Amino acid sequence: MKTTTQGRAEGSKEFEFTARDFERVRALIHKKAGIALAESKQEMVYSRLARRLRATGIASFVSYLDQLEQGGSDEEWEAFTNALTTNLTSFFREAHHFPILADHIKKIKEPIEIWCSAASTGEEPYSIAMTACEAFNTLTPPVRIIATDIDTNVLNTGANGVYSIDRLDKMAPERAKRFFLRGKGAREGMVRVRPELRQLITFKQVNLLESNWGISGQFDAIFCRNVMIYFDKPTQGKILDRFAPLMKPDGLLFAGHSENFLYVTDAFKLRGKTVYELEPNKKAGLSQSRRA
Repeated sequence: MKTTTQGRAEGSKEFEFTARDFERVRALIHKKAGIALAESKQEMVYSRLARRLRATGIASFVSYLDQLEQGGSDEEWEAFTNALTTNLTSFFREAHHFPILADHIKKIKEPIEIWCSAASTGEEPYSIAMTACEAFNTLTPPVRIIATDIDTNVLNTGANGVYSIDRLDKMAPERAKRFFLRGKGAREGMVRVRPELRQLITFKQVNLLESNWGISGQFDAIFCRNVMIYFDKPTQGKILDRFAPLMKPDGLLFAGHSENFLYVTDAFKLRGKTVYELEPNKKAGLSQSRRA
């Protein structure tokens, strides 16, 4: 039997990770961030949290989870949450939404406000910004975008706006040339989003499970794509019901291709192509409350 340099049998785990440990992790991340981890995610959870044990010098999952439950530091709770947050994104992902957004914002009164509620590493809010620039044919459209995520690491990436050039492989060359600056020298192979685009976006940490989002304004569009799939139905319903009063009467809610909101809230109705709008009675209620 082969052993590693640390004396472990090849294929054995560095830390013991029992089914009870996994259930504790599932309960903690659901309480903290609303994420409902599937039973099939045990190996993923071990891999990601084992890094936290190494970083903190804690010898076991039992001790690590005990420390979190008994009042872990804000920094470690943040690291724990970041470790278990999945961030899969790309520029103009689910591309059919962006022409719908362009048509929508060209018809409404300025200034235009958009919330991207699961911004990840920034590709989605920048895609929204590029769509606005193209819709108004200017790098300074009358649009303000709030980009939020629970994961502080990915928000920093988005705020910096620097990406590997291969992230633009599927983007039209004309669009890439208009909105990105190529790196030179030590930055060869990297691109940076143009500063005009970055100025359209404010990046901010928001946990959708928190009672106070710190989000104000009435939004013409909310993007909440490919994040609800990590929440259970009751949590989805609570979040969607909180979105409704933050939207203008004719605002649009954009969902991910595998998400269906019709059975978790009565605040929205499907407009088509995973795009939702407020139910008529909600629209009327919003209009009356804003005239009062």
